[in-house]
Amino acid sequence: MPGTVLLLAASPLGRGRLVDAASVLPVLAAVPPSVLSGADTANVVELADPLEPQAVLTRLRAAAAAPGPLTVYVAGELRLDRRQRLPHLALARTTPATVRYTALPWHWFRDELRLRPAGATTLFLDLRADADTWRALCAPPAPGRPFPLDCGRDAAVYGRVAPPPARRGVAAPAYMKALATLLRSGRRLPDEELHQRTLARIAPEGAGADLVLAQRGPLPGDPHAAVTAAVRAGRHAEADALAARLEQAAGLAHGPVSEEALHWTEVRADLAMLAGDAARSCRAWMALADTRLAAGQPADAPAVEAAVDRAHHQWGRIDDPVRVGELGVRLVELRSRVPGRREGAVEHVRRRLREVQGRGAMPAGHLRTDPPQGATAVP
Repeated sequence: MPGTVLLLAASPLGRGRLVDAASVLPVLAAVPPSVLSGADTANVVELADPLEPQAVLTRLRAAAAAPGPLTVYVAGELRLDRRQRLPHLALARTTPATVRYTALPWHWFRDELRLRPAGATTLFLDLRADADTWRALCAPPAPGRPFPLDCGRDAAVYGRVAPPPARRGVAAPAYMKALATLLRSGRRLPDEELHQRTLARIAPEGAGADLVLAQRGPLPGDPHAAVTAAVRAGRHAEADALAARLEQAAGLAHGPVSEEALHWTEVRADLAMLAGDAARSCRAWMALADTRLAAGQPADAPAVEAAVDRAHHQWGRIDDPVRVGELGVRLVELRSRVPGRREGAVEHVRRRLREVQGRGAMPAGHLRTDPPQGATAVP
């Protein structure tokens, strides 16, 4: 099965950039695709200083949907948004004041890679952090919260995050260039060995200051692998039953609203989507969002926004007008509380509900256009 390679190099184009990320692409492009991917053949997608986060998301989503092994190479710089203090990959138009709108939220990597088969995804990262982001990455992790650069439990991650340059100027992506130089030999070493040899080459520059990233893929017997195997064999009911047992076990061990339990709730929502049951998937994502909100998570928390966005997406795939109306009424209320990053999301739900009502598929009284009590109306 052919592999897929995503080469992403991004940094702001104006003053204040920390690293010339795109300078590594010619070196990587000289490496044969089969060596980049570790597969016999591979498709390579290259993104050099992209402008829009949604464009990067589209390419990332397509790469994540590819059935073979996926290898992602990312060079760039990290910034925190001022509102949520979450790490973002700065893009060409990113400035300190516009991080939330012009940079790529790092958790999008985790979100898009979550459905990939266990052990089929590898990331190599060479990142430079500004002073604010560096302090956040080096701070002790909060209980129950993942590492800020988490890429998901099923992906292998290797690389480094470097602190801000000591002197004013633009740094080079030394780790990624050393990695590419090793790959140009034409021999693909095992990932861990490749990572260690790369670190050895840049040791004088890093001088122990870098934050080294080394996360192996899932071990044999990982329950995610069992769920994935059942889905790939078309045994969707078996996959959901297994995920339900794991959800219950996590709830008993850690609490019903713990991240361990909610993770399996998310898995079950995704399994409904993979089984072609958009209504069940939509209902599950909305229930998950309600659970997170009831637990005190803010409406703009990434996990809350992601749950509502996925519920909205699945709702758009429902054909039965009765279910469209039934779930749409709940969704418009939820969207009023969690509008998300895209403008017009609430109005999109209301407009489709009016269309369904106009066709006589639902009683007029079922359509509620005012936001629920305590919610913020979005025009």
